[in-house]
Amino acid sequence: MFASLFVVILGLCFCSKQSSQSVLGRPELRGPSEVLVREVVEFQCELKIYPENETILLQLFKEGNRDKLLGEYSSLNGEVAIMPVVIKPFHEGNLECVAKAQNNSKIEPTVSYTHYLKVVEPVKGAEVVFQSDSVDLFEGQTLELHCQLTAGNHVSYKWLLNGQLVPQSPRHYAANGNLFVYSTTSQDSGSYMCVATNHFNKTNIFTSNSSDVITVKDLVSIPNISLTVIKVTSPLTDSDNYSAEVTCQSSKGTPPIIFSLYNGTELFANVRAEERTTTFKVPLVLGQHLGWLQCQAENGDRIEFSQRIPLEVVPVGGPVMMHYDYDIGENYAVIGLRFYCEAAKGSLPRYQWFLNKTLLHDRGSFYYVVNKPPEQSILLLSVGRSSAGTYHCEVSDSFDNITAITSNRLYLDKEVLNRLPNLVVAVVFGCFTFLVVLVSICCCVGAIFRRRQYGEKSMLSLEMKGISAYKGELDLSEYNEDAEIVNMARGISSLF
Repeated sequence: MFASLFVVILGLCFCSKQSSQSVLGRPELRGPSEVLVREVVEFQCELKIYPENETILLQLFKEGNRDKLLGEYSSLNGEVAIMPVVIKPFHEGNLECVAKAQNNSKIEPTVSYTHYLKVVEPVKGAEVVFQSDSVDLFEGQTLELHCQLTAGNHVSYKWLLNGQLVPQSPRHYAANGNLFVYSTTSQDSGSYMCVATNHFNKTNIFTSNSSDVITVKDLVSIPNISLTVIKVTSPLTDSDNYSAEVTCQSSKGTPPIIFSLYNGTELFANVRAEERTTTFKVPLVLGQHLGWLQCQAENGDRIEFSQRIPLEVVPVGGPVMMHYDYDIGENYAVIGLRFYCEAAKGSLPRYQWFLNKTLLHDRGSFYYVVNKPPEQSILLLSVGRSSAGTYHCEVSDSFDNITAITSNRLYLDKEVLNRLPNLVVAVVFGCFTFLVVLVSICCCVGAIFRRRQYGEKSMLSLEMKGISAYKGELDLSEYNEDAEIVNMARGISSLF
């Protein structure tokens, strides 16, 4: 019995030994966790439990990809496998070491725990790329910039505009090397710089930057149109020729701007201007209506239209009228005066004011001229000793001052202004006289009416008294036909 038990124990020990020699332990993978691209690094894979007399093959893979071998080593006596690798960007990720018996398929392969490797490629060749369908960018559109690199990973980006950090705002958004600027204005123009940076081992810093100038163009505004007249006298015939200079001007818009002038629907001319204004010369005949002019302006994104003006210049004609009104201060004294000068006709009049035949310029110590062509001109005066005198205005064509039409002359000073006009005095005196006469008539009528009323009452009273005195002496029998009258009289007399 003891012999059989010994045989069983010996068999178990042999089987246990055979089992331990046919099982591979889990290999252990070691190596750096962060490396630079193109650097040569060594990974170590060690198998501590392995069968004797077996050649063990140790292989290096990326997790999930057994088709691409990164390194391998054949171990005969359990030595540590050293596998050098030239690092490339695709090496980044989880690495694993696989151990298997090279000539014994009955032994199951084993796999190490994963080891994460970060591969850093220094940034290089930063370039700002303008993402747009057009080379021109106008206000209100979205600016999209991309920071493009020739090399680099694990990169952080910064955007600068004219050396200043672009802030995060509802209009500005930066992410993953892209910059978006929404609802752009001309203030978003300037030099944009992309700064790309990455780190290695928290000490080495790699940076690459590039800049590009971006111009956000202002859209052209609605142009204003105006017209002036040029007079040219021919030296040969001594005749006068006239032409119109039509000015088209936009207050806003990034040049170049294309201005076009139309007469009705017919294009007269266009020009590419490097300023926001241009001038066209148009033939003109005074006093004739030659059409309607309109300016168009565009700078690549949209077209704006001016208002239409008539191509008609009427020479100045009379009469020229001048009138005034005034402001009253304390004690009802006139303190300010306004003269108005108007011509009966004229498209481009020039107004001139005179005090005692002296020309008044735009502004003086006691006056100020406000021209509102073509309707009128206004002369504002402060009333005082300096402003006393005779005033008049003259109107002529702005392009030809040979013929000037003069208004009536008016003398004014402080005393004249504050004296009541004769008409006002006459009206006031007439009204007062009318009231006096009216009151007198009313008094006379009242007195006559009162006298008549009280006079009739007195006469009636006397008659009644006479009847009472002689009523005893009357024999009514002799006056039968008047008896009723007598009785009535008696009844009346009894009332008194």
